[in-house]
Amino acid sequence: MIKEIQIMALRHAAFYSPLLATMGGGFLKAEGFDYYYSVASPDNTVEQGILNGSVHVAQSAVATSFAPLAAGNTPSFVHFAQINDRDGFFLVGRDEAKTFDWTDLIGKKVLIDHFFQPLAMFRYALYKKNINESSINIVDAGDVSAIEQAFRNGKGAYAHMQGPVPQQLEKEGLGRVVASVGDAVGPVAFSSLCASAEWLKTDEALAFMCAYRKGQQFVLDEPAAVVADAVAEFFPKIDRDVLESTIATYQRLGCWQREARIGRDSYERLLDVFEYSGQLAKRCTYDDVIVLPPDEVIN
Repeated sequence: MIKEIQIMALRHAAFYSPLLATMGGGFLKAEGFDYYYSVASPDNTVEQGILNGSVHVAQSAVATSFAPLAAGNTPSFVHFAQINDRDGFFLVGRDEAKTFDWTDLIGKKVLIDHFFQPLAMFRYALYKKNINESSINIVDAGDVSAIEQAFRNGKGAYAHMQGPVPQQLEKEGLGRVVASVGDAVGPVAFSSLCASAEWLKTDEALAFMCAYRKGQQFVLDEPAAVVADAVAEFFPKIDRDVLESTIATYQRLGCWQREARIGRDSYERLLDVFEYSGQLAKRCTYDDVIVLPPDEVIN
Protein backbone atom coordinates (compact mmCIF):
# COMPACT_ATOMS: atom_id res chain seq x y z
CA MET A 1 0.00 0.00 0.00
CA ILE A 2 1.42 3.39 -1.02
CA LYS A 3 1.43 5.95 1.75
CA GLU A 4 1.32 9.72 1.34
CA ILE A 5 3.88 11.93 3.03
CA GLN A 6 2.94 15.53 3.73
CA ILE A 7 5.78 17.95 2.97
CA MET A 8 5.66 21.69 3.58
CA ALA A 9 8.13 24.37 2.47
CA LEU A 10 8.71 27.56 4.42
CA ARG A 11 9.96 29.10 1.15
CA HIS A 12 9.77 27.84 -2.44
CA ALA A 13 12.78 28.24 -4.74
CA ALA A 14 15.21 26.25 -6.88
CA PHE A 15 17.58 26.69 -3.95
CA TYR A 16 15.75 23.78 -2.30
CA SER A 17 16.29 21.38 -5.19
CA PRO A 18 17.66 18.54 -3.00
CA LEU A 19 14.19 18.24 -1.45
CA LEU A 20 12.33 19.00 -4.69
CA ALA A 21 14.34 16.35 -6.53
CA THR A 22 13.55 13.84 -3.78
CA MET A 23 9.94 14.25 -4.83
CA GLY A 24 10.17 15.02 -8.55
CA GLY A 25 13.04 12.62 -9.19
CA GLY A 26 10.99 9.61 -8.08
CA PHE A 27 13.04 8.78 -5.00
CA LEU A 28 10.07 8.93 -2.62
CA LYS A 29 8.02 6.82 -5.00
CA ALA A 30 10.77 4.19 -4.95
CA GLU A 31 10.35 4.03 -1.17
CA GLY A 32 6.59 3.51 -1.49
CA PHE A 33 5.45 7.10 -0.95
CA ASP A 34 3.22 9.51 -2.76
CA TYR A 35 3.68 13.06 -1.58
CA TYR A 36 1.66 16.19 -1.03
CA TYR A 37 3.73 19.37 -1.26
CA SER A 38 2.59 22.76 0.01
CA VAL A 39 4.13 26.13 0.80
CA ALA A 40 3.58 27.72 4.19
CA SER A 41 1.52 30.87 4.60
CA PRO A 42 0.78 33.15 7.58
CA ASP A 43 -2.43 31.19 8.12
CA ASN A 44 -0.85 27.76 7.61
CA THR A 45 2.63 27.63 9.14
CA VAL A 46 5.25 24.93 9.45
CA GLU A 47 4.88 24.91 13.22
CA GLN A 48 1.09 24.55 13.06
CA GLY A 49 1.34 21.73 10.53
CA ILE A 50 3.84 19.73 12.53
CA LEU A 51 1.93 20.29 15.78
CA ASN A 52 -1.43 19.15 14.36
CA GLY A 53 0.07 16.26 12.38
CA SER A 54 -0.90 17.56 8.93
CA VAL A 55 2.81 17.94 8.02
CA HIS A 56 5.36 15.18 8.39
CA VAL A 57 8.48 16.92 7.09
CA ALA A 58 9.14 20.58 6.43
CA GLN A 59 11.79 22.62 4.69
CA SER A 60 12.69 25.31 7.17
CA ALA A 61 15.71 27.08 8.66
CA VAL A 62 17.78 26.15 11.67
CA ALA A 63 17.42 29.73 12.90
CA THR A 64 13.64 29.36 13.33
CA SER A 65 14.37 27.66 16.67
CA PHE A 66 16.35 30.56 18.14
CA ALA A 67 13.44 32.77 19.23
CA PRO A 68 11.41 30.10 21.08
CA LEU A 69 14.53 28.81 22.83
CA ALA A 70 15.51 32.32 23.88
CA ALA A 71 12.02 32.74 25.34
CA GLY A 72 12.46 29.57 27.38
CA ASN A 73 10.17 27.44 25.22
CA THR A 74 10.83 24.10 23.57
CA PRO A 75 10.38 24.24 19.78
CA SER A 76 7.69 21.96 18.38
CA PHE A 77 10.16 20.41 15.91
CA VAL A 78 13.82 19.54 15.54
CA HIS A 79 16.16 20.03 12.58
CA PHE A 80 17.58 16.72 11.37
CA ALA A 81 19.22 17.30 7.97
CA GLN A 82 20.66 20.12 5.91
CA ILE A 83 19.35 21.25 2.54
CA ASN A 84 21.72 24.14 1.95
CA ASP A 85 25.08 24.93 3.47
CA ARG A 86 25.13 28.47 2.08
CA ASP A 87 22.80 31.41 1.45
CA GLY A 88 20.89 31.18 -1.86
CA PHE A 89 19.95 34.82 -2.48
CA PHE A 90 21.17 36.91 -5.40
CA LEU A 91 21.30 40.62 -6.14
CA VAL A 92 19.80 41.63 -9.46
CA GLY A 93 20.47 45.14 -10.71
CA ARG A 94 19.49 47.44 -13.56
CA ASP A 95 23.03 48.71 -14.21
CA GLU A 96 24.33 47.50 -17.56
CA ALA A 97 28.00 47.82 -16.48
CA LYS A 98 29.92 44.59 -17.04
CA THR A 99 31.52 44.63 -13.60
CA PHE A 100 29.96 44.88 -10.15
CA ASP A 101 31.41 45.71 -6.77
CA TRP A 102 29.44 45.65 -3.55
CA THR A 103 30.34 49.32 -3.09
CA ASP A 104 28.04 49.98 -6.08
CA LEU A 105 25.15 49.56 -3.62
CA ILE A 106 26.16 52.70 -1.70
CA GLY A 107 23.60 55.45 -2.11
CA LYS A 108 21.28 53.17 -4.09
CA LYS A 109 17.74 52.02 -3.36
CA VAL A 110 17.91 48.25 -2.74
CA LEU A 111 14.81 46.06 -2.30
CA ILE A 112 15.80 43.67 0.48
CA ASP A 113 13.88 40.61 1.63
CA HIS A 114 13.11 41.50 5.27
CA PHE A 115 12.26 37.98 6.43
CA PHE A 116 14.45 37.37 9.47
CA GLN A 117 17.14 35.12 7.96
CA PRO A 118 17.59 36.72 4.51
CA LEU A 119 17.92 40.12 6.19
CA ALA A 120 20.47 38.83 8.71
CA MET A 121 22.52 37.25 5.92
CA PHE A 122 22.46 40.40 3.80
CA ARG A 123 23.64 42.48 6.74
CA TYR A 124 26.45 40.03 7.37
CA ALA A 125 27.44 40.13 3.69
CA LEU A 126 27.73 43.93 3.95
CA TYR A 127 29.90 43.49 7.03
CA LYS A 128 32.14 41.02 5.18
CA LYS A 129 32.44 43.52 2.33
CA ASN A 130 33.24 46.40 4.74
CA ILE A 131 30.12 48.36 3.77
CA ASN A 132 28.16 50.40 6.31
CA GLU A 133 24.50 49.40 6.14
CA SER A 134 23.44 53.02 6.69
CA SER A 135 25.10 53.99 3.41
CA ILE A 136 22.48 52.02 1.46
CA ASN A 137 18.82 52.92 1.01
CA ILE A 138 17.35 49.59 2.12
CA VAL A 139 13.70 49.20 1.14
CA ASP A 140 11.15 46.75 2.53
CA ALA A 141 8.90 46.15 -0.48
CA GLY A 142 6.98 43.31 1.16
CA ASP A 143 7.01 39.57 0.63
CA VAL A 144 8.72 37.60 -2.14
CA SER A 145 6.05 38.28 -4.76
CA ALA A 146 5.84 41.95 -3.82
CA ILE A 147 9.61 42.40 -4.18
CA GLU A 148 9.55 40.87 -7.65
CA GLN A 149 6.59 42.98 -8.75
CA ALA A 150 8.12 46.16 -7.33
CA PHE A 151 11.33 45.55 -9.27
CA ARG A 152 9.36 44.76 -12.43
CA ASN A 153 7.51 48.06 -11.92
CA GLY A 154 10.77 49.99 -11.86
CA LYS A 155 11.27 50.41 -8.13
CA GLY A 156 14.81 50.12 -6.80
CA ALA A 157 18.22 49.95 -8.42
CA TYR A 158 18.80 46.44 -7.06
CA ALA A 159 16.67 43.64 -5.61
CA HIS A 160 17.49 40.72 -3.32
CA MET A 161 15.81 37.41 -4.25
CA GLN A 162 16.27 33.65 -4.48
CA GLY A 163 16.75 31.85 -7.78
CA PRO A 164 15.23 31.37 -10.26
CA VAL A 165 13.38 34.71 -10.08
CA PRO A 166 16.45 36.96 -10.60
CA GLN A 167 17.57 34.76 -13.49
CA GLN A 168 14.11 34.97 -15.06
CA LEU A 169 14.19 38.75 -14.77
CA GLU A 170 17.58 38.74 -16.47
CA LYS A 171 16.29 36.67 -19.38
CA GLU A 172 13.39 39.06 -19.81
CA GLY A 173 15.83 41.95 -20.04
CA LEU A 174 14.65 43.57 -16.82
CA GLY A 175 17.91 43.30 -14.92
CA ARG A 176 21.19 41.50 -14.48
CA VAL A 177 22.27 39.09 -11.74
CA VAL A 178 25.32 40.78 -10.26
CA ALA A 179 26.17 39.04 -6.97
CA SER A 180 25.53 36.08 -4.69
CA VAL A 181 25.01 36.66 -0.97
CA GLY A 182 26.11 33.07 -0.35
CA ASP A 183 29.41 33.77 -2.05
CA ALA A 184 29.95 36.78 0.21
CA VAL A 185 28.94 35.09 3.48
CA GLY A 186 30.45 31.64 2.94
CA PRO A 187 29.39 28.27 4.39
CA VAL A 188 26.65 28.50 7.01
CA ALA A 189 23.80 26.29 8.27
CA PHE A 190 21.13 28.01 6.18
CA SER A 191 18.15 25.76 5.44
CA SER A 192 17.13 22.46 6.95
CA LEU A 193 14.63 19.66 7.11
CA CYS A 194 12.62 19.51 10.31
CA ALA A 195 10.02 17.24 11.85
CA SER A 196 8.64 16.29 15.23
CA ALA A 197 10.92 14.20 17.41
CA GLU A 198 8.19 11.57 17.55
CA TRP A 199 7.85 11.22 13.78
CA LEU A 200 11.61 10.84 13.38
CA LYS A 201 11.39 7.58 15.36
CA THR A 202 9.08 5.96 12.77
CA ASP A 203 9.80 3.62 9.87
CA GLU A 204 8.37 6.30 7.57
CA ALA A 205 11.11 8.69 8.69
CA LEU A 206 13.78 6.11 7.87
CA ALA A 207 12.30 5.55 4.42
CA PHE A 208 12.05 9.27 3.81
CA MET A 209 15.69 9.72 4.79
CA CYS A 210 16.76 7.01 2.35
CA ALA A 211 14.93 8.86 -0.44
CA TYR A 212 16.31 12.24 0.61
CA ARG A 213 19.91 11.06 0.59
CA LYS A 214 19.39 9.94 -3.00
CA GLY A 215 17.95 13.36 -3.84
CA GLN A 216 20.99 15.02 -2.29
CA GLN A 217 23.39 12.97 -4.38
CA PHE A 218 21.29 13.44 -7.51
CA VAL A 219 21.51 17.25 -7.52
CA LEU A 220 25.28 17.04 -7.09
CA ASP A 221 26.09 14.24 -9.50
CA GLU A 222 23.74 14.93 -12.40
CA PRO A 223 24.10 17.74 -14.96
CA ALA A 224 21.98 20.80 -14.29
CA ALA A 225 19.77 19.92 -17.27
CA VAL A 226 18.84 16.57 -15.74
CA VAL A 227 18.14 18.12 -12.34
CA ALA A 228 16.01 20.78 -14.02
CA ASP A 229 13.96 18.04 -15.70
CA ALA A 230 13.30 16.47 -12.30
CA VAL A 231 12.14 19.68 -10.60
CA ALA A 232 10.52 21.51 -13.54
CA GLU A 233 7.02 20.56 -12.39
CA PHE A 234 7.50 22.85 -9.38
CA PHE A 235 8.30 25.91 -11.55
CA PRO A 236 5.62 26.15 -14.24
CA LYS A 237 6.16 29.91 -14.76
CA ILE A 238 9.94 29.71 -15.16
CA ASP A 239 11.56 29.18 -18.55
CA ARG A 240 13.30 25.80 -18.77
CA ASP A 241 16.71 27.24 -19.68
CA VAL A 242 16.48 29.71 -16.80
CA LEU A 243 15.81 26.90 -14.34
CA GLU A 244 18.76 24.92 -15.69
CA SER A 245 21.16 27.85 -15.44
CA THR A 246 19.98 28.62 -11.89
CA ILE A 247 20.61 25.04 -10.80
CA ALA A 248 24.04 25.12 -12.41
CA THR A 249 24.83 28.28 -10.46
CA TYR A 250 23.79 26.70 -7.17
CA GLN A 251 25.92 23.67 -7.97
CA ARG A 252 28.95 25.93 -8.58
CA LEU A 253 28.37 27.97 -5.44
CA GLY A 254 28.53 24.87 -3.24
CA CYS A 255 25.09 25.38 -1.69
CA TRP A 256 24.44 21.62 -1.69
CA GLN A 257 26.58 19.08 0.13
CA ARG A 258 26.75 15.28 0.24
CA GLU A 259 26.56 15.16 4.02
CA ALA A 260 23.02 15.19 5.38
CA ARG A 261 24.01 15.93 8.95
CA ILE A 262 24.02 19.62 9.91
CA GLY A 263 27.61 20.44 10.81
CA ARG A 264 28.65 22.02 14.08
CA ASP A 265 31.01 24.48 12.39
CA SER A 266 28.26 25.66 10.02
CA TYR A 267 25.94 26.02 12.99
CA GLU A 268 28.41 28.19 14.89
CA ARG A 269 28.84 30.41 11.84
CA LEU A 270 25.05 30.78 11.70
CA LEU A 271 25.12 32.00 15.30
CA ASP A 272 27.81 34.52 14.32
CA VAL A 273 25.58 35.87 11.54
CA PHE A 274 22.58 36.34 13.82
CA GLU A 275 24.67 37.72 16.64
CA TYR A 276 26.07 40.37 14.30
CA SER A 277 22.59 41.32 13.02
CA GLY A 278 21.30 41.79 16.56
CA GLN A 279 18.68 39.07 16.17
CA LEU A 280 20.19 36.61 18.65
CA ALA A 281 19.20 36.84 22.31
CA LYS A 282 21.56 34.01 23.25
CA ARG A 283 23.82 31.48 21.53
CA CYS A 284 21.64 28.37 21.65
CA THR A 285 23.60 25.14 21.90
CA TYR A 286 23.81 22.82 18.91
CA ASP A 287 22.14 19.95 20.78
CA ASP A 288 19.16 22.13 21.72
CA VAL A 289 18.38 22.75 18.06
CA ILE A 290 19.71 19.87 15.96
CA VAL A 291 19.47 16.08 16.01
CA LEU A 292 21.02 13.38 13.89
CA PRO A 293 19.27 12.16 10.74
CA PRO A 294 17.00 9.24 11.73
CA ASP A 295 19.14 6.67 9.93
CA GLU A 296 22.19 7.70 12.00
CA VAL A 297 20.51 7.32 15.38
CA ILE A 298 21.71 4.33 17.39
CA ASN A 299 18.84 2.79 19.32
